[in-house]
Amino acid sequence: MVKCSKNWEYILAAVLSGVGLLTIGILLGHFAIPKGTDEPEAPSWVHSLLRDLDEDLLQDFMNQVEATRIRENLRTLSSQPHMASTDGDKELVQLLLSRWKDPKTGLDDATEVVYDVFLSFPDSERPNSVAVVLENGTQIFISREKEENLTVDQADPRVVQPYAAYAPPGNPQGKLVYANEGKLSDYEELVRNGIDLNGTIAITRYGGTGRATKAINAAKFGVIGVVVYTDPGDINDKKASAEETYPYSWYLPPSGVERGSYNNHFGDLLTPYYPAKDFTYRIPEDQITGIPPIPTQPIGFEDARTLICSLTGPAADDTWQGSLGCVYNLGPGFQDDGLFFNTSEVQVNVYNQRRIEKSSNVLGLIRGSVEPDRYVIYGNHRDSWVHGAIDPSSGTAVMLEITRVLGKMVKEGKWRPRRSIIFGSWGAEEFGLIGSTEYTEEFFSKLQQRSVAYINVDIAVFANVTFRPQGTPPAQSVLFTAAKQVQTPGDNPIPLYDNWKLHYNRTSSIYGVIPSLGSLGAGSDYAPFVHYLGITSMDIAYTYDKSKTSARIYPAYHTAFDTFDYADKFIDPGFTSHQAVARIAGNVLVRLADTLILPLNAIDYGEMLETLYKAVDHEYIVEDLKNHSVSLVPLQNAISQFKSAAAGLHQRIARLQEEASPSPLQVRMVNDQLMLLERAFLNPRAFPDKYYYRHMWTL
Repeated sequence: MVKCSKNWEYILAAVLSGVGLLTIGILLGHFAIPKGTDEPEAPSWVHSLLRDLDEDLLQDFMNQVEATRIRENLRTLSSQPHMASTDGDKELVQLLLSRWKDPKTGLDDATEVVYDVFLSFPDSERPNSVAVVLENGTQIFISREKEENLTVDQADPRVVQPYAAYAPPGNPQGKLVYANEGKLSDYEELVRNGIDLNGTIAITRYGGTGRATKAINAAKFGVIGVVVYTDPGDINDKKASAEETYPYSWYLPPSGVERGSYNNHFGDLLTPYYPAKDFTYRIPEDQITGIPPIPTQPIGFEDARTLICSLTGPAADDTWQGSLGCVYNLGPGFQDDGLFFNTSEVQVNVYNQRRIEKSSNVLGLIRGSVEPDRYVIYGNHRDSWVHGAIDPSSGTAVMLEITRVLGKMVKEGKWRPRRSIIFGSWGAEEFGLIGSTEYTEEFFSKLQQRSVAYINVDIAVFANVTFRPQGTPPAQSVLFTAAKQVQTPGDNPIPLYDNWKLHYNRTSSIYGVIPSLGSLGAGSDYAPFVHYLGITSMDIAYTYDKSKTSARIYPAYHTAFDTFDYADKFIDPGFTSHQAVARIAGNVLVRLADTLILPLNAIDYGEMLETLYKAVDHEYIVEDLKNHSVSLVPLQNAISQFKSAAAGLHQRIARLQEEASPSPLQVRMVNDQLMLLERAFLNPRAFPDKYYYRHMWTL
């Protein structure tokens, strides 16, 4: 029943998309038809409005980007923990303001925008823990309060203890069961194995589903507490000993704990759809959805090994086994001949506190010279769980170098973009994309009417092997152009385009074998821009070769080991991959802000829609639809109309580009069509149960 329900959600979404696409095809087709060729020649004064991108100036920008400056930026940004709303975070707000107001390299304007947001913190006086207790209540095992001090960074007293943000306080106690990844199907499998989950504590590994969903699923089966850990098989290529991990390699040490927001929504939880200001109405806390209903706590895999390797019961399926060096049994309870007694139980002690705190966005502006009312937005979040060298400070280090070079060019009078550029340093992203979402809520109308594109650079460098961007289809063409102009680091440089195509590629019906552009989920600050506002968006990063590692992300993610030392030694020694990211992100930014006709492509959208249609045009889906008197033919026709209209718009743009002095109004018209194309896929009523998800195909 669950599978059938999910299939129908996708089917109905596809049909709804067909209706939307039909409308888009008609509108785009109308504007793509030439309205005549006998237009009068534009007066001479308009030629100043037709300045196009200066490729020499763009090359000069890329030449000025320095790896050493990015390295020093990162050292400064990650010198102390800076969790949202803490003193460390506030100090970085002032750092950004001072850099962006610098008289020689600053921007035209910089400002701080403050919100009152709902956050969750552990109790510094009562540490959270996972304990094993005897029948008389005596604790015979307790998890680590903090990670092991392997460098001076972990010993910093400002390092927050591991916790699951937004998990409720409580001290549930019960028999332990192993629930794999905590998916709904995992709990159903335990029930099929005859395990009574009522009153138990579930231990799950990261991956497979969202953090909060692990606990939400568990509660449906009577589980009263959840423990979450990172398995070495999922992130460490099975490396689990202290000698194989940091500080001797990039792998996560046994004591490392991934912190995170256990929250399925984005934006401030108490003020959905409205900016979290002091005057804004707030819903009652008991109306919040998408957070754990039961106490939940993350631990390191050294503590997880102690618990899982002591479980009794039947052995888990091979697909559930991990790399802790033992057979994973399902439970419930412990073996009598192990470290614990069969009567021992697990207690999850959570003392989290939820409260409203002030969190800031920092906004920087370079005003456009011709179209100041058109915005190209570049952003990254500022806050981290601990030192956050990679997430997010690698992205902020890159952004500061881009703004230094562009700001210097503006201050020296060498350049000013055609369109305005807005830089955003978002606050409280780690708690649920809060800063960026509040920004889109506060300035909803202007952003939806005037935004050309959003560029996100969060984790700039996961690893130093290959370029790997994600984005919506219109962004593909500008990313391709920029990637051909930037070289890979190292002794044998090749264009990033070729490097990208080598590691991630697909066969296009239009272009042949090309790099594969990843799709955007909801894991970073691009989410409110694309899902809520319908703005063409992209996320830019350098990453690892996934054919050579099983890591789902860089191993120190969200732990106390994500430090400058870790980044400097293992992620990007020399910071040349950071430099490459700064060059290509800046290249894309300047092209979007300064090219006469926007470098976005509607044809690529048509190809993507055709690909999606072929993915759902299977016999069993078509047969199901026929049984309900629904046909895919209107959807197929709408896609065909869209592709024809996109081709017509492309031809019209080509004719404008051939003209010596195209009409500024004609240029503005096609630019607006390209800018607003993504908005046409918004349907506010399509998914009423999902906050902020209004984009028909990205969801």
